[in-house]
Amino acid sequence: MTLLEICVDDAAGLAAALAGGADRIELCSVLELGGLTPQPGLMALAAKASVPVRAMIRPRGGDFVFSAADRDAMLFDIEAVRQAGLAGVVLGASLPDGRLDIALLERLVDTTGEMPRTLHRAFDLVPDIGEAVEQAVALGFDTILTSGRARTAREGIEDLALAHQLADGRLTIMAGSGVTAETAPAILQRVPLSAVHGACGEPASPDSAPAQRLDFVSPTRKTTSRDKVKALKAVLSR
Repeated sequence: MTLLEICVDDAAGLAAALAGGADRIELCSVLELGGLTPQPGLMALAAKASVPVRAMIRPRGGDFVFSAADRDAMLFDIEAVRQAGLAGVVLGASLPDGRLDIALLERLVDTTGEMPRTLHRAFDLVPDIGEAVEQAVALGFDTILTSGRARTAREGIEDLALAHQLADGRLTIMAGSGVTAETAPAILQRVPLSAVHGACGEPASPDSAPAQRLDFVSPTRKTTSRDKVKALKAVLSR
């Protein structure tokens, strides 16, 4: 059976993902920015979940080319995840040309110790899939989250297939971006992946009128749909 990981960024999303049958949680904040490091309170809440939870380690929005100050923040965040008792971490780092920043990743991985770790979609920026897969294996990642270097997993299906072939069981290639109950069957028919990653989001309720007046709004914010998680889980369980 294919593992279903759901990314969430608040307490309600966590509850919805668990109710829908998620096998694992990727815990973030601000998913509308692609997911940042979650807050300590949310990590403490997620530590009580009935399934494993991996926390995103990403100190800011934008690209994955991180400064020394970003690095130091990420090191502290990894320690916070450990102290919260979560199962693992999700991280990545790039050089300006898109290649993985091996020096920084070695430092971050060393800090994680024995914690399981996922290489996030910094992988989708690399110019050479084969090189990046080998680097991820050498660094000790057990999972690569990827859309096959495209905007969605369906668009990147051929690169997903190539990554899966190159990984050769040494780590898990997990398809993400645009993975839903509707798109998952075609993806899995082409590539026999053992894990997929989805947001299962729907538009959030409009922000309150007073907040809108002062532009304290996030128009692209979404909430996790229990029903969409449940539907995706059902497809994967067939």
